[in-house]
Amino acid sequence: MRFVWSIVVCVMGLLAVVGCSSGGNSDPIAGIEIGNPALALTADFSVDYSEVEKNALLKSAAKDEPVLLDSFSMSLFEVRSYSSYYVAVSIDPIEGLPIWPEEDSPETSLPISFTEGSSVEEPFKNINLEDQGYLKEIGVSFKPEGAESTICGRVLIDGKYVPFVYDLNGFQRVRLRYHFSQIERVSDSVANLSVIFRVRYFVQGLDLTKAEIDEDGTIYFNNANNTALWNALNNNFVSAFRPLRYDFVDAQGNEGEDFVKDIWDGVVGAMSDNTIENGNFADGMAHWIFFTQMNGVATANVIEEKGGERYLKVVVTNGGNKSYSVQLIQEDVALVAKKKYKCVFTIWSDVEGQITARIGTYDDYETVGFMEHPIVKTSGQSFEKEFTPSESTPFARFELNLGKMERTFYIKDVKIYRIEE
Repeated sequence: MRFVWSIVVCVMGLLAVVGCSSGGNSDPIAGIEIGNPALALTADFSVDYSEVEKNALLKSAAKDEPVLLDSFSMSLFEVRSYSSYYVAVSIDPIEGLPIWPEEDSPETSLPISFTEGSSVEEPFKNINLEDQGYLKEIGVSFKPEGAESTICGRVLIDGKYVPFVYDLNGFQRVRLRYHFSQIERVSDSVANLSVIFRVRYFVQGLDLTKAEIDEDGTIYFNNANNTALWNALNNNFVSAFRPLRYDFVDAQGNEGEDFVKDIWDGVVGAMSDNTIENGNFADGMAHWIFFTQMNGVATANVIEEKGGERYLKVVVTNGGNKSYSVQLIQEDVALVAKKKYKCVFTIWSDVEGQITARIGTYDDYETVGFMEHPIVKTSGQSFEKEFTPSESTPFARFELNLGKMERTFYIKDVKIYRIEE
């Protein structure tokens, strides 16, 4: 049976689609709602034996399940949110925003039983997240409950279950970072994150029936018994929670981090997939951010042509101080390092002049794809740029910087896709 332990905290808005047509100085206007402190985040912690990600959450363990868990607990000591921001904040986007525990009790931790089931709400009632960002990830951090912290369970050997004890102290701490698409929107006011330990990924590729059984009839997996299998289980342990990515500190103080491959592959998509959402503006401004700052003033409207195609019309009435005083942005562009991509879009203007096209990061504002300064002409032209990302990221940001002079732009058919396996 899948057991559940729940928490409730407040967190920012989850990418709720809204319409958009105009913009003023320093006001972001988007197909994504910025900030919603009233949206609650619930999180449940559980064990599941199925291989699927969804639709089997209430499944009981099969009678012949090869591995069963009887007890599994860890200490939850931190919850963080990771977001991009278009307002002045004191938050470091790379480090994220701590949303639990409270500042006056930083050493607080909670015992989380993944197998027995428990619930708590009282410790989170005073959380008040003042946030105006786009949610990227939620991070939850755990550590073993003590020097004797273990997972206890049973392995099916020759038709009989043999008890085992797996030593959790191969880790000092683990942090799981879940992509916003892994957070379920339960209602207009509640979203839910399921932290599920999937047993079959924990034991995947391992034959635990070959383990040496101790004189007391128990199998021990630790640094002194069945060490090779213990190390292999350690290699599977963190990714068995199925986050997008994770980092950890092992018993020796070594740090590690990685993406969970199949989750990452799902975010990245197939080679020829357009990583730009709504690049033809068929859904209006959904998934797009239109932003003005530093004296930039502009409006943005999606126009439908007679044949049904659509384009974005941007009227810049004050170009502002910088090229990025007027910006058209799309975030969450997933890129794989060292693979070739192509960026293509059509653009023209009533006044010939330079713009900036760029693919960078949301958190440290570094260029990870390319930065070009094409001259936009008065007749429709296709901009094409092949590039190779310098790092893998699920959250690159495509930008068109349209400021510095008064003019009207017309933009259509934006695409970014991988051209190399």
